[in-house]
Amino acid sequence: MTVHVSPESCPALVLNADFRPLSYYPLSLWSWQDAIKAICLDRVNVVSNYDRVVKSPSFEMALPSVVSLKDYVKPARYPAFTRFNVFLRDRFQCQYCGSKDDLTFDHVIPRSRGGRTTWENVVAACAPCNLRKANRMPRDIGMIPMQAPYRPSVHDLHNNGRAFPPNHLHQSWLDYLYWDIELEP
Repeated sequence: MTVHVSPESCPALVLNADFRPLSYYPLSLWSWQDAIKAICLDRVNVVSNYDRVVKSPSFEMALPSVVSLKDYVKPARYPAFTRFNVFLRDRFQCQYCGSKDDLTFDHVIPRSRGGRTTWENVVAACAPCNLRKANRMPRDIGMIPMQAPYRPSVHDLHNNGRAFPPNHLHQSWLDYLYWDIELEP
């Protein structure tokens, strides 16, 4: 019996020219269409393929599962200050109680007391802790963040992103991702 695999379920892992993923979280993936377009434009090398072929009347190609860019893309040293990146820096957990539910962010030094919206003053917080802390100073209420807020590097976020692998990892990707995989001796 032949099992039909939709091309949509065959994304390509995108590696930089140094064979490291462009990003870990979200994992750098391209649709099969974008991967084939990049191959035809000679922008990537095919590293590995799926056991799936796409065909047209004049063209046939195995779907790439891993591609590497031909030209190295220098990653930004520091990531953008976004809510998602704050959560990723803080490993998607409240910095006051450790909860992973109902996350928002909190100004450690409240804005009403001169605190700014910066990497060094914002932490992930669950809604109950955020409401409990309100506009009070951490030391006044005994709510000190587990980790002092800091400006992360892209490397910091990549390291944290490795702890949150996507639901599906194709076997051909594993050599290029550094999840907690036991290596053979």
